[in-house]
Amino acid sequence: MQGSSLWLSLTFRSARVLSRARFFEWQSPGLPNTAAMENGTGPYGEERPREVQETTVTEGAAKIAFPSANEVFYNPVQEFNRDLTCAVITEFARIQLGAKGIQIKVPGEKDTQKVVVDLSEQEEEKVELKESENLASGDQPRTAAVGEICEEGLHVLEGLAASGLRSIRFALEVPGLRSVVANDASTRAVDLIRRNVQLNDVAHLVQPSQADARMLMYQHQRVSERFDVIDLDPYGSPATFLDAAVQAVSEGGLLCVTCTDMAVLAGNSGETCYSKYGAMALKSRACHEMALRIVLHSLDLRANCYQRFVVPLLSISADFYVRVFVRVFTGQAKVKASARAKFSAACGPPVTPECEHCGQRHQELPDVPLYYTLDQLSSTIHCNTPSLLQLRSALLHADFRVSLSHACKNAVKTDAPASALWDIMRCWEKECPVKRERLSETSPAFRILSVEPRLQANFTIREDANPSSRQRGLKRFQANPEANWGPRPRARPGGKAADEAMEERRRLLQNKRKEPPEDVAQRAARLKTFPCKRFKEGTCQRGDQCCYSHSPPTPRVSADAAPDCPETSNQTPPGPGAAAGPGID
Repeated sequence: MQGSSLWLSLTFRSARVLSRARFFEWQSPGLPNTAAMENGTGPYGEERPREVQETTVTEGAAKIAFPSANEVFYNPVQEFNRDLTCAVITEFARIQLGAKGIQIKVPGEKDTQKVVVDLSEQEEEKVELKESENLASGDQPRTAAVGEICEEGLHVLEGLAASGLRSIRFALEVPGLRSVVANDASTRAVDLIRRNVQLNDVAHLVQPSQADARMLMYQHQRVSERFDVIDLDPYGSPATFLDAAVQAVSEGGLLCVTCTDMAVLAGNSGETCYSKYGAMALKSRACHEMALRIVLHSLDLRANCYQRFVVPLLSISADFYVRVFVRVFTGQAKVKASARAKFSAACGPPVTPECEHCGQRHQELPDVPLYYTLDQLSSTIHCNTPSLLQLRSALLHADFRVSLSHACKNAVKTDAPASALWDIMRCWEKECPVKRERLSETSPAFRILSVEPRLQANFTIREDANPSSRQRGLKRFQANPEANWGPRPRARPGGKAADEAMEERRRLLQNKRKEPPEDVAQRAARLKTFPCKRFKEGTCQRGDQCCYSHSPPTPRVSADAAPDCPETSNQTPPGPGAAAGPGID
């Protein structure tokens, strides 16, 4: 992967990302379907029933109608994903059109303070040079506004559009567009896209399309027919679409990919991950960053087959998915450089089977560029956990680089070697001593703490240990947007409505492996099935008030195994949810 070439405005026009409210409006039955009115029939030639309950959703500048039944997929939790994509494409349009002497107009941009991340000095110089040429010539700069067709603008494809919400938001919020193709393989979805396009009055920009996304992209492999932006947000893994996508995107074009199969990418099924992405996912605390690197590797691997390579622009792990934005270029030399390390057959990295610091066997290679977590470091040596600022300060005092990670709140990314990091933790343990006599001589903690630190750590808080974004209280992690948020069920023809029954099913499935709490009568009846040990010994003074049985013990239940009675001294009944059987305490 090479250095990237995107100026990313993090305003998102959109600090509204975490604060803007959505509303749902249940419409009355009988709303007409545009496609059905034109054709007189439904997608399969049958008469479509007109009494279909629908939901209207307002998100961003778009207003979308879709059936209440789960026939067309929509997940409101992915609003952050769509907001971010609109922001990234806007900045991509600024770069692409700026090189052509066209300035984009973003509504409200002058009133918003922009945070700009310079990811490519070369691209910046190109844009500034072109703009200076235009100004020198005395010509008025050409502009591109939101909602208008720009003849030299971006040609965008949303391969899996569902209701068309994302494509319509592009048309209403992103300037500098030539056209947006909203494609889906579902007839019902394409009918809905047509309706929503008319509802938002963007038919001049958004073109509904019904096709297999892979075939559509394969049909646009010619250089003159490629898309400037391709957005793929499938249900689950995008692996089957990546080969076509890297061929159908234009030179330097933008490829936006979402993966929601986090269980596979996070290491729960290494073999499945290898079959889809060409990499083995390992279980670790840094699994979310590892997932991002696996997806980027998979994209680059597929692009390399066609003498192309990818340049990562922005990669995020959020909630239950990962999202990557890359540009795709062509170049044989760069493709060859994609192979960072080469190994011969039956050869591995030069490490011993055991870790040199704790004596335990590796679970992963020591040079993986992931991160450490505070609780993981502290639990390894069984000591109190230092504050994030204390650990960051110690690393900075030792002249190492350190940063936070968006994938984990208490993570620390650093270029410090493991030996230096464990020296810092040894110094911290001296300030918060561990009871060595409780440590097993074979434990990692004993082995690590038995070595004297060669680096003397300084835990004095440094001002630069606390990033400015953290001092200003900027949000680094998205708040839970709604109750029961997370992945939604796959859309199916004739799917059931997401009504109270679905919410009730979710409630019933919560904590399904836990025993339900007992009421008083159930508990009393259950305890009466156990014989009283005190009665057998002749010392129970409770008589009929005893919660346990005074009947002669049956062969199936031994008196010695019965629990103690709560009303009798030193007797404790089984807690709620305990199994009904002798000897259960």
